[in-house]
Amino acid sequence: MRSKAILFSIVVSAIVLCLATININYRIPLKVNYRDLTEATKRQVTCLAENIYFEAGHEPLSGKQAIAFVTINRVQSGYSKDICGVVHQKTGGTCQFSWLCDKNITDKRLTIRDSSLYNEVRELAVDMILNRDLKEDVTQGATYYHADYVNPQWKLEKVKKIGHHIFYRSRVDNIDRNRSFYE
Repeated sequence: MRSKAILFSIVVSAIVLCLATININYRIPLKVNYRDLTEATKRQVTCLAENIYFEAGHEPLSGKQAIAFVTINRVQSGYSKDICGVVHQKTGGTCQFSWLCDKNITDKRLTIRDSSLYNEVRELAVDMILNRDLKEDVTQGATYYHADYVNPQWKLEKVKKIGHHIFYRSRVDNIDRNRSFYE
């Protein structure tokens, strides 16, 4: 009987030692409905969803995620204090995201919200905001992109092509993964 108790103690000790050496740093992804978010978070989700929808709405999931990553990477690099600030940012009167300066597109903003595609994109935006740190950045830290049918002659580091977009990093961008997406 005594040998069983010793054997049990050894097995338990071995399990504890094994668990202690394993890095248990796993977080379960959050799943939240849009309607359950605060008004401030809903505003950020809407800005991100519209940006994804108008920039890559008909792209595969990786293309949609890539647009979300660039938007978030720009926040984390200090381009603006929040997602809406990044999406609405202008430089010398030029929109950073071309759809925002196109009245033909912005006039459609209210009508898209009843579409199944927009609802899918909005769910993706919620997921990207809540679970960004659990996802692999498919753009590898890109903060710029353009459609593959234009050539702006940027002097930036080309990262990769995803769907119909080519992604770039600025050599001076410093992405702070701990920076909040919004106030």
